[in-house]
Amino acid sequence: MTSSLSSIAARFDLTGRTALVTGASSGLGWRFAEVLAEAGAKVAIAARRTDRLEALAEGITARGGTVLPIALDVTHPPGIKAAVASVEAALGPLRILVNNSGIAPASAFLDHSEDDWDRTLDTNLKGAFLVAQEVARRIAAHGQGGSIINTASMLGIVVAKGSAAYSASKAGVISLTKTMALELARHRIRVNAICPGYFETEMTESYLATPQGQAAIKAIPMRRVGKAEELDGLLLLLASDASSFMTGSAVLVDGGEVLQQA
Repeated sequence: MTSSLSSIAARFDLTGRTALVTGASSGLGWRFAEVLAEAGAKVAIAARRTDRLEALAEGITARGGTVLPIALDVTHPPGIKAAVASVEAALGPLRILVNNSGIAPASAFLDHSEDDWDRTLDTNLKGAFLVAQEVARRIAAHGQGGSIINTASMLGIVVAKGSAAYSASKAGVISLTKTMALELARHRIRVNAICPGYFETEMTESYLATPQGQAAIKAIPMRRVGKAEELDGLLLLLASDASSFMTGSAVLVDGGEVLQQA
């Protein structure tokens, strides 16, 4: 039996749910936190740059939202455990995680340093694993179910020059997402990944201004980069009951760029 059409808006409503967004001090993470709060969630915003988090928190509070800024280094397991415990003590049981922390050092493969490789994999892949594991344990213990959304990348599906560590880390995030989805379904925890192409963010700004970046933009079938708000609908879909039968998906949002390499 299908539900009433009058319930559609309610299925996207996040009122009363607690969410944690990592990497929230800039870029997509900043926007994700704002959107979840606007949809009614109580949002914990986490990053290493706590000064930036305070500015984000002020904006969310001014719009009537509930927000908790919290310092978090996703490569430090004891700190993750303490941070997640603090979130639940202040805002209630976690139901949503947006695993968004990431870095993207770029260099040619032959010049890629071991330090950059380790830093990228530790932050983008191991960090995603550590945070998701701690949050998933708590969601499973609460028994209410929940949604974990990992930020992957178009470059986890295809590759580009100068992105060896980043592409490897994001391919790993996609694989991790699918494994988590398979194992956590019995706990009513859904796990999906967002795979953005080139978007206007602090991380991509300098690259997109270069001749190589301008050439990359021209190669996108839609002839432009994405804007953060163009992920709002997908974020709300994955975070809410509107996607209650969706898990293990890696959703590409790239203006059609991957079609050029298919």
